[in-house]
Amino acid sequence: MFNSARAAFRAGSAAPQSFLASRTSAVAATAVAAGSVAWYNHLYGTLPFVDTASANMIDEGLHPPKYPWSHAGPFETFDHASIRRGYQVYREVCSSCHSLDRVAWRNLVGQSHTVDEVKAMAEEVEYEDGPDDEGQMFQRPGKLADYMPKPYANDEAARAANAGALPPDLSLMVKARHGGADYIFALLTGYTDPPAGIKVQDGLNYNSYFPGTQIAMARVLYDGLVDYEDGTPATTTQMAKDVVTFLHFCAEPEHDTRKKMGMQTIIILSSLTALSLWVKRFKWAGIKSRKIVYNPPASH
Repeated sequence: MFNSARAAFRAGSAAPQSFLASRTSAVAATAVAAGSVAWYNHLYGTLPFVDTASANMIDEGLHPPKYPWSHAGPFETFDHASIRRGYQVYREVCSSCHSLDRVAWRNLVGQSHTVDEVKAMAEEVEYEDGPDDEGQMFQRPGKLADYMPKPYANDEAARAANAGALPPDLSLMVKARHGGADYIFALLTGYTDPPAGIKVQDGLNYNSYFPGTQIAMARVLYDGLVDYEDGTPATTTQMAKDVVTFLHFCAEPEHDTRKKMGMQTIIILSSLTALSLWVKRFKWAGIKSRKIVYNPPASH
């Protein structure tokens, strides 16, 4: 009896001690956190993480808006007229600096141009081939199997022609940049005058969507820069939309085929599922509707 009373007294006295210890720990942790913030503010003159967030907005650039691309839906395909116009913008504006190393002439056949049109465009370019029977390299007209010509012979020549900046290859640019097509469209149309207090270095241009906000590439798209074959007004936004659609096609030429295969897969799997359910219903209907009747033996 005395032992049980002593144990109850110990338990009752331990509860306030435990509560006091936990409260002391909470007060101590709060004091350490508040003291750390005050110490950080004393050393750096600002609250922690506030300057980091503002710096990241400059370092990473603005996030691009979400644009309603016609091919963005799960059942939507590329606008092939836009791909054709986008190739025209690339050829007349972008190809002087940027390459498409992973895109061959044959990739355009049936997507934006006919076979004869692509052959004619390829034959306008001279490619080095060989060696011939005498061991010499020679020049020949392009073929469908050839890849798009490069604007520069090597990276060093590209840097020398662009004040030390290397124009990137655009074959996979839509996939290589966070934001994809939205980012590239915003970048092409995002050239503005720098805000007050922002100094742009010589040879650079202000673009709020580019990481660091200062980009070596100058604005290249202006209203009426190209004359579209189909008569579409060549506004800056229209040209940006078309060339981004073309670059998206270059990065993902299997886009339409993949979505078509997805639809075929859904049709086949749903049909097989429905068929299996009906077969299961047919096979099990007799078994599930069966009745078992028990006839007890007659008593004598």
